[in-house]
Amino acid sequence: MMDEGSSRMNIAIDGPAGAGKSTVARQVAEQLGFVYIDTGAMYRAVTLAAQRAGIKADEPGRLGELTHSLRIELEPGELGQTVKLNGEDVTSLIRSREVTLHVSSYAADESVRTVLAAMQRQLAARKGIVMDGRDIGSHVLPNAELKVFLTASVKERALRRYREIQGSQDISLDQLEKEIAERDRSDEQREISPLICASDAVVLDSTGMTINEVVHAIVNLSRTKLAEAK
Repeated sequence: MMDEGSSRMNIAIDGPAGAGKSTVARQVAEQLGFVYIDTGAMYRAVTLAAQRAGIKADEPGRLGELTHSLRIELEPGELGQTVKLNGEDVTSLIRSREVTLHVSSYAADESVRTVLAAMQRQLAARKGIVMDGRDIGSHVLPNAELKVFLTASVKERALRRYREIQGSQDISLDQLEKEIAERDRSDEQREISPLICASDAVVLDSTGMTINEVVHAIVNLSRTKLAEAK
């Protein structure tokens, strides 16, 4: 672990669906001795809870009440982060196709974003956080010491996703490309906290880069920032 105080900072990693944010953010946190917060998993947990309760994305009143009532916990584990919803381990359930196809719609709700953003800011208050999502640098943690906008071509992101789920879901690479492109449009065009690159973010196009290369680049950026702050 790194020392407290000047050796701790918050790192915001934003970017579109399939850019590898979660994998990269988790490994960056491990190398720096920081805590990783997967905000996408939080939105997926809300989506799963809403689907179970029969609440649609266009029912803001009911959706707001539900989100306020949820207890979402993110716990580090040997195989990655465990996500608990009211005490239930939903780590694999929130990655289902049903949740993936609808999470953008639920995440566009203002009350959902307000409740979860407050949770996320509270988690980041002590510093030493690596947080990934769509609006971390622009909205949730606008004062993060390092902001990275991680992207890749739609074709590259679809291919990564295809390799990840191969055999577990009946979907073609072409269909994945279309769904990711649609997800981009949805995230960029929503009224509440759309996907945008913060003006002071470092843009990192990971097309053609390995995960290790991306992690190395962000760790180096963070160490440079820490050195400048001393």
